[in-house]
Amino acid sequence: MITFKMKLSYGLGALGKDYACAIVYIFLMYYFTDVLGIVPAFIGSLFLVARVWDAVNDPIMGMIVDNTRSRWGKFRPWILIGTLLNSITLIGLFYRPNGISTNTLYMYISVMYILWGMTYTVMDIPFWAMIPSFSNDKHEREQIAVVPRVFAAIAWLTLGSFGLKIVQRIGNGNEGQGFTVLAIVIAIFFVITSILTFFYVKEQIVSDVKAPKVSLKETFMLITKNDQLVIFIVIVLIYNLMAQLAIGVAIYYFKYVVGNENMFAVFTGFSGLAKVIALMLFPVLSSKLGREKVFFMACSMPVIGYFMLFLSGLFIPENAVMVAISGIIGEAGSGLSLGITTVMLADIVDYGEYKFGTRNESVIFSAQTFLVKAASAIGGLMIGVGLSLVGYVPNVEQSAETITGIRVLMIGIPMALSVLEYLVYRKYYKLNNKYYDDIVSELEQKRVAQI
Repeated sequence: MITFKMKLSYGLGALGKDYACAIVYIFLMYYFTDVLGIVPAFIGSLFLVARVWDAVNDPIMGMIVDNTRSRWGKFRPWILIGTLLNSITLIGLFYRPNGISTNTLYMYISVMYILWGMTYTVMDIPFWAMIPSFSNDKHEREQIAVVPRVFAAIAWLTLGSFGLKIVQRIGNGNEGQGFTVLAIVIAIFFVITSILTFFYVKEQIVSDVKAPKVSLKETFMLITKNDQLVIFIVIVLIYNLMAQLAIGVAIYYFKYVVGNENMFAVFTGFSGLAKVIALMLFPVLSSKLGREKVFFMACSMPVIGYFMLFLSGLFIPENAVMVAISGIIGEAGSGLSLGITTVMLADIVDYGEYKFGTRNESVIFSAQTFLVKAASAIGGLMIGVGLSLVGYVPNVEQSAETITGIRVLMIGIPMALSVLEYLVYRKYYKLNNKYYDDIVSELEQKRVAQI
C-alpha cells in the first residue's frame, strides 16, 4: 500500500535531488562564463564529452542496480550512496581553489563536471526506477509519478526565481562566493532528504518476475531492441533539449536582450508555478481527456508561450505581465510533458517484460537519466558555440547580431523542437488505450499462472 508518509518522503527526495540538479542546469553555464571567465565554446565541448562518456556508464549503472540484491532492496542503497558522492562533487563544482592558473582551472572544472555527472547517475537511475515497483495500475502510477515531479518542479521554481538574489545576498556582492555557499546548503539538504527516502520509501511487490543477472551486452540489447523505448528516447531527448536550451539561455536573454535581469526571476517564477500546477492536474486531465490529447496540449502550449515571448520581446520587452503569461503558458505544457513521459517510461517497463520476459526497471530508466544529461550537453554545446559564433562577450552591451542569436536559441529552436516532439509521438508511440491494456492483462494472467 502506498501511504502518505511514503509519497511525502519520495517527494522530498525529489526536492533535494532536483535542487542539486537545478543549480547545475540553470546556473553552471553562467557561473563558468560570467564568474570564472571560461570560454563558452570550451564549456559546450566539455558538456558534450561528458555525455559521450555517460552513454556508456549510465546503462552500466542501470545494469548494476538491476543486479543488486540486498536487505534494503535494489534501489535504496544506491540512492543513498549516489547522494553522498554527488553532494561532494556539487560543492567542488562551484568552488574555485585559490591561486590556481587558468590552465589548471580548466582541468579542474573538467574533472569535477565529469565526476558530477557520474555520481548523479548513481543516484538518479535507481530513484526513478522505483516507480514501476510501486504499482502496476496505470491510473495509480499517474498519481504516484506526479508526486516527485511536483516536488522537483518546486525546486526549479524556487531556485530559478530566487537563486541569483540568494547568491548576491549570501555572497555580499561576490557571486563566486555566493554560488559556493549555495551549493553547500543544497548539498546538506540533499543528503537529509535522501535519508528520508531511504528509510520511508520501500518497493512494493508487483510481480513475481525477477530480472535475471544481465551482462553489459544484454543491457544494451534491452535498450536497442525495445522499439517503444527507442521512440521514448527520441521524444524525451527532443523535450529535454527544448527545456534545457530555454532555461540555459534565459538568463542571457533577459540580461542582455531584454536588458532587465529582474525579468528572469519573473519568467522562471511564474513558469515554475505553472509547471507545478500542470503536474498536479495531469492525472485528472489524463483520466478525462486521455493521454493523446494531453500530449497535444503539452506540445502546443510551449509554441504559443514562446511566440508570445518573442512578440513581447520586440514591442514591450520589460512588460512583466507579458513575460509572466508567456512563461505560464509555455511551462504549463512542459509540466504536462513531464507527467506523461514519467508514466510512459513505467509503461515501457511493462512492455519490456511483455516482449522479453523480464522486468529491467533500472536499465530502462537509465535511458531517462542519460537523456536529461545528453540534452543538457547538446544544449550547452549549442549555447556555448552559438554565443561564441555571434560574438558574445560577458558583462558588456551585446551587438545586434549577438542579440538575434540569443533570440533564436531562446525562442526559435525550442518552438521547432516542441512541434517535432508531437509529430514523433503521434506517428510512432503505441502504448495507449486498448493495446497497452491488453499487454497489462496478459502480464497479469502470466503472473497468476505462476502462483
